[in-house]
Amino acid sequence: MKITVASGKGGTGKTTFSVLFARAIAPALYVDADVEEPNGGIFLKPTIEKVEDFTEPVPKIIPEKCTYCGECARACPYKALVIIPPPAKKDLFFPELCHSCGVCAYVCPEKGALIEVPRKKGVVRIGRAGNLDFMEGILNIGEPTAVPLITDLKKRVKNYKGDVIIDAPPGTSCPVVQAVEDADYVILVAEPTPFGVHDLSLVVEMVEELKVPYGIVINKAQEGNTLVEEFANSRGIEILFRLPFSEDIARMYSRGELPFERFEEGLRKLHARIKEIAG
Repeated sequence: MKITVASGKGGTGKTTFSVLFARAIAPALYVDADVEEPNGGIFLKPTIEKVEDFTEPVPKIIPEKCTYCGECARACPYKALVIIPPPAKKDLFFPELCHSCGVCAYVCPEKGALIEVPRKKGVVRIGRAGNLDFMEGILNIGEPTAVPLITDLKKRVKNYKGDVIIDAPPGTSCPVVQAVEDADYVILVAEPTPFGVHDLSLVVEMVEELKVPYGIVINKAQEGNTLVEEFANSRGIEILFRLPFSEDIARMYSRGELPFERFEEGLRKLHARIKEIAG
C-alpha cells in the first residue's frame, strides 16, 4: 500500500508518527515529501547511498537565432521572460518565477532560437535505515513551488514492491494535495487543542474532496482531553491510534531519538487495520 501521513498544521507530530510507523512495519519505504523542511532522517539516521539532482527545463535564448519578436515573453503566464526588441536586442530571465511549463519554447516561431536547458532545483537522497528503505527530497531555497519535486518522488516509488509511507508537508496547500492524491489511505495526525482541531477540520475537507479513505491519529493524547474525539465522532471518523503526551518522549525527540520499540506492536496492529479498511 501507499499510505500518506498528513496534518492540518505544522508541529502536530506528523513526522514523529511517520517514522515510528515506518519503522514498525518495515521492511517498507519511508519517503520524506516535506521537501521544504525534511526532518525524518534526523530520527531514522539513514545511510545515504545515492544523491541525485532534481532538475527542470528552463528557457535559454540563442542570440544569433532569436529575432526578439517577444512571442515567448507574451505567452509566459508567470512573467519569467522579458524580451527587449531591436535595436537593443536583449533578454531577461527570472528563474525564481519560472514554473517550467514549456509554453515559451512551444510558441517560439524561430526554430532553435529558444531551447530548454536543465536547471537544478533540489536533490533527492536515497538510502537505508536498517531494514527500512529511505528517500527524501530537498528543495532549493527560493524555489516557487514544491509540487514538481514531490511529483518526482512519487514517480520514483511507483513500482516499489512493498508498503510506502509518504510523510507529506503540513497544511492543505498544493504540495499536500500532490502528496495525498492517489494514496491508498491517509493518516491525519492531530493534536488535542482548539487550533489543532480547527486545522484538522480543514485537512479533513481536503481529503474528502480527493475521495481518499482516511482516519485520525491523536498525538500528545491526554486523559480527559476529548477535543479530537468529539470532532471525530461528529463526523463519523475513526480514531486509529493515540500517541501519549509524555515528557520522556519530548526529551528523546529533542535529542533526535524516538521510542520505536514502545509502540511497535500497536503500530503493526494499526497497519493490519488499515489494510482491512483499504481492502
